[in-house]
Amino acid sequence: MPFTSRFLPGVAGGVVGSALCVGALAIGGVFDDEPQHVVTAAPASASAPAVRATPAPAGSLAALYERTSTSVVEVRAEGGGSADADSPFPDPRDDDGTATGSGFVVDADGTIVTNAHVVGESKDVTVRFDEDDEPVRAQVRGTDPSTDIAVLKIDPEAAGGRVQPLPLAKEGDVNVGDTALAIGNPFGLERTATAGIVSATGRQIEAPNGFSIAGAIQTDAPINPGNSGGPLLDGEGRVLGVNSQILTGGANGNVGIGFAVPSTTVADVLPELKAGRRITRPYLGVQSSERPSGAGALVADVVEGGPGARGGLRARDVIVQVGDTEVARPDDVAAAIEGRKPGDVVPVTVLRGGERRTLDVRLGTRPATVR
Repeated sequence: MPFTSRFLPGVAGGVVGSALCVGALAIGGVFDDEPQHVVTAAPASASAPAVRATPAPAGSLAALYERTSTSVVEVRAEGGGSADADSPFPDPRDDDGTATGSGFVVDADGTIVTNAHVVGESKDVTVRFDEDDEPVRAQVRGTDPSTDIAVLKIDPEAAGGRVQPLPLAKEGDVNVGDTALAIGNPFGLERTATAGIVSATGRQIEAPNGFSIAGAIQTDAPINPGNSGGPLLDGEGRVLGVNSQILTGGANGNVGIGFAVPSTTVADVLPELKAGRRITRPYLGVQSSERPSGAGALVADVVEGGPGARGGLRARDVIVQVGDTEVARPDDVAAAIEGRKPGDVVPVTVLRGGERRTLDVRLGTRPATVR
């Protein structure tokens, strides 16, 4: 049975930059159509203390959890998620119309990061640091469906002074085999911790708007519906990424393959979203795939009237270079476009009919969704 990628309800994942690349590792995302059974944890008995009697050993996962879990929140967005049952991302909302996920504090000023697919179009969002707390109203500062990141803002005083930010890992901090600790609210179970390792880096997953998120982190730390938007942490308590999707074998639960939007992507979009500014991205307007033989990206389709079409790109062209970047595979096209701006003119070198030619393409602005 083929695997599918599932966004994590109260949850939702092709191409980064401007090219609509379909690589060998591109993974489509779907929500679960089946109703989720939410388990409510029984209250702790008097004989079961809620707090560890002795400090956890330094360097242990228990100590890491104690140090970081208080920065993880439950996110509830009334009317959040997708309301379009015919979309590839069926409605992840609870019966009362509220999407439920996770999030984490990134700034002492009350800035919180979660997934865009949790928030959806909702403006009525609350967070809770503890299940016994009163919900704290959160302002949606910005959402970016292209990276599946949303930024919320709360009043730190309303959280009782418990706003402790988690640091974001930097480029080069993430390595295959590193410890990976996921904290979130799977199936409504508050502040659940699961652990594993970083299984792979550089994966490509699908964003809620149909474009791709590059550089995703793969982990075997079990993550499930409700973990969406929560942090994936390394052994030092740095956020490696934002838990967003799982692969399933046709079942609802975790099968040991989950994906997190990388912390470097979070760092890229955070300042703009925090400031309430809309993020615009360059757009090439082509769909490409692996070339059957040799290096390059085979153009499978060119968006009619799009930047690539206006610049002379055609289906069956093989893109071998974009600007100064040599193209070995479709992801390289996206990477070469990513740092540019709409309106930039970029030379795109292609093989056509056995001849090499260079076309000057003026990049457009990425549309809200894949056409």
